[in-house]
Amino acid sequence: MHLTIGSILSAESLAEARALMDQLRWSDGAKTAGPTARLVKRNRQADLSSKAGAKLKSLLEKALVTHVTFNAATRPKRFSKLLVTETSDGGEYGAHVDNPFMGRGDERIRTDVSFTLFLSDPESYEGGELIIDQAGATQSVKGQAGDVFVYPSTYLHAVSPVTSGVRRVCVGWIESDIPDAGDRELLFDLENLHASLSRQYTPHSPEMLTVTKLYANLSRRLSR
Repeated sequence: MHLTIGSILSAESLAEARALMDQLRWSDGAKTAGPTARLVKRNRQADLSSKAGAKLKSLLEKALVTHVTFNAATRPKRFSKLLVTETSDGGEYGAHVDNPFMGRGDERIRTDVSFTLFLSDPESYEGGELIIDQAGATQSVKGQAGDVFVYPSTYLHAVSPVTSGVRRVCVGWIESDIPDAGDRELLFDLENLHASLSRQYTPHSPEMLTVTKLYANLSRRLSR
């Protein structure tokens, strides 16, 4: 499932995030890429170890983990460390597939879901579209600042060259309770149906009890 979730960051949180980013140090983003991906990665990555970086990380993490739609779509079990990157001056990220596992030791996760949280207004830079390759078809995404785009980590994807301005985003990966993308979409649709029906039926109506039972039992069967 590919999904854009709008305004996951409020205007106030976005303004705070931008002020914090202006205080950060940036280095070559290829340092955090896998052996193949680093050959096509030309961007910069923020150092989040500083006080401003830790505050930015906390702000972004809170926005993600507390957002109802984001959690319903991704079913997070564990998160990777967040990365904040910027791309400019013709920088890009060529076609690649994300590593199947990230991190080490207790922080090692299986990458089921990838996400990009846009931090720059799309009008402030040229290019920089996130390109998703879907079995011969492509999807181009350039979200509004504060939007997050989620998609399965299994697809080839790229970021087109940024020919003017600066593109800043937060990216990360999720090990999901529901590893299969089709199963996640099924449960997402069922959860949306539950929310819709709750406006028409009482919680203990036969309709609501049936949908609740289906959702609970499918979640139990499909989770790992």
